[in-house]
Amino acid sequence: MVDKPVLSERSWVHTLTTNGVEGLTTNVRQRPTVRELLDKLIEEMVGKGILYDDAQQEFERRFITRVLATCDGNLSRAAQTLGMHRNTLSRKVAEYRLKRPDR
Repeated sequence: MVDKPVLSERSWVHTLTTNGVEGLTTNVRQRPTVRELLDKLIEEMVGKGILYDDAQQEFERRFITRVLATCDGNLSRAAQTLGMHRNTLSRKVAEYRLKRPDR
């Protein structure tokens, strides 16, 4: 009943055959992938002249902040989640002057 879907950049287009009616199309909007979002972000950053080191530090700061919040401020759990040693995480928290969430 359903023909092979055709992938377009923004949506899936399905050609359906229903009760002998051919050519009926339905667009189903798909969320952008992480890769697509990251590509767009990088394009914007390069266009604005943001330096690599600044971008890397901002990403690391936000990534660590999010994981710390997810782990309720527990440094050991956050370090394990991030795949780094607890002392390294402590140093980065101090370096970026991050506040640990209240437990």
